[in-house]
Parts: sequence; structure tokens; C-alpha cells
Amino acid sequence: MVINKNKGFTLIEVIITIAIVAILAAIAFPLYSKYQINANRSDVQSELSRLAQRLQSYSIVNHSYSGATLNGIGGTADYPSTGTAFYEISLDIDADNQGYLLTAEPVANSVQNENGLVCINQDAQKLWTQASTCTPSATTNWDGR
Repeated sequence: MVINKNKGFTLIEVIITIAIVAILAAIAFPLYSKYQINANRSDVQSELSRLAQRLQSYSIVNHSYSGATLNGIGGTADYPSTGTAFYEISLDIDADNQGYLLTAEPVANSVQNENGLVCINQDAQKLWTQASTCTPSATTNWDGR
């Protein structure tokens, strides 16, 4: 007597497996999106620090920030400069040419949209804020506290 045993998965097993994968994806996707936003913000913070260092070198050579531009110190207005830009970087020199404010503003309709401004000034005072203006002080920082 030969017993014919069917091999394979039942419909119920396949549906349960798909449901488990869907639940895991529903949990993982928001976490990945948040990680990506935080990584992009951290990346632009590093770029602002690099540009601030270049501005300090510029000031040492020229005795002021007069005439300093983003392009002149090796920066670009769009960050990252290749691929899709997530931030627009701006450099504002004080009226007395002795101070500056570097600001990174999220590009509208990008992953970083509504993630807040990131800025640094000549005193290495940093700020990450949801406000529409960026005014760093000795008590502000980039971690949002």
C-alpha cells in the first residue's frame, strides 16, 4: 500500500506568514524613517562644523569675515551638493564683519521637511530648533534640549 502525502504549505500558513511580515514592516518602516532623518541632520551638522572651521581660518588670514562666501570657503548652498539636496545652507556675515551665522534649512518636500533649522555662529554656539529663526546662545545645542 502506497501512501501519497502532499508536500507544501497550506493557505492558512501562507496568510499567517504574510501577516507576520506585514506587522514587522509596519514597525520597522517608521523607525527607519526616523533614523534616516536623524542621520541627515547629523550629516549637515558635521558640514556646518567643517564650514565654521574654514570660516575661522578665513578670519585669521583676513582679520575679519568680510568678503567670505560659501563658495569661497569650499561650501555650497545645497547640501548634499550631489544627489538630492535635503538642506539649503546660508551664510550671514554680521554688519561689523566680526561674526557670522551658518544656517541649514530643510528643503521643502524633502525627507527633512519640518525637521527644523540647524545653525552655528562664530563662537561655536549651536542650535537645532523648530522655530523659523535661528539664534544660538551659550545654553543651546544640537540635540534639541
